[in-house]
Amino acid sequence: MRKLPHVTVLFWALKIVATTLGETGGDLLAQTLHVGYLVSTAVFLAAFVVSVVVQLKAGRFHPAVFWTVIALSSTAGTTVSDLMNRTGGIGYTGGAAILSTGLIVVFIVWWRSGQTLDVENVATLRGELLFWLAILFSNSLGTSSGDFLADSLGIGFRDSAIALTAVMLALLAAHRFTRINGMILFWIAFILTRPLGATLGDFLSKPHDHGGLAWGTTWTSATLLATLIALIAYQTIHIRRHPLAPLPPPVHRRTGAAQTPNGDLLAVG
Repeated sequence: MRKLPHVTVLFWALKIVATTLGETGGDLLAQTLHVGYLVSTAVFLAAFVVSVVVQLKAGRFHPAVFWTVIALSSTAGTTVSDLMNRTGGIGYTGGAAILSTGLIVVFIVWWRSGQTLDVENVATLRGELLFWLAILFSNSLGTSSGDFLADSLGIGFRDSAIALTAVMLALLAAHRFTRINGMILFWIAFILTRPLGATLGDFLSKPHDHGGLAWGTTWTSATLLATLIALIAYQTIHIRRHPLAPLPPPVHRRTGAAQTPNGDLLAVG
């Protein structure tokens, strides 16, 4: 059965809401509640690992489980990034460089493993593990890159969010009207939703003297959580009425051989 969702407008709406919640939720625990980045990172990483295990053991796509993992990877990414950049003194530029390198390494390993990078058709345990590792790195990178745009480059939270939205629309146009590889466009857009969520979350929650709307992390997080739950409920009802089509048999991308669900190649002949 299919473990990951189809990429639709609803998918992107859920991703943006979940990543925005990740930014404000991480700040809520670490800053507003004064728990600190180190303890918050430990809490969110532990919750992320538990949710990933539940997702991996699931026999099919469950919207509540999948989007819980996405949201927790975003909150963990927020505190991991802030722990590196602020407590560790690396800075936004250094943090973005380190996390970008880590994400590139994950994609290289993924590519060389022979597993498909087409999210809709990930059908093996190995492929799903690589997918979630890429998610964790990309969501950590999103906070650093969002802070880099807003603070280091001085663009500000609102204008950074507007600029990233414009890039997302350009990617949509490229998908519709050009022959650029759709998988490449997907991953660029997927990665950019995280800095978009980071800057949007900061714009909503930060005080006026920091360029925000001063909603605060508590009210912003509560609003985003309610929105996320409503969208998940809608997706759950929709899938019950229109079940996802079963996955095609997994095939090793480089060899063309069939694979078992854990990613091993099947013998031929």
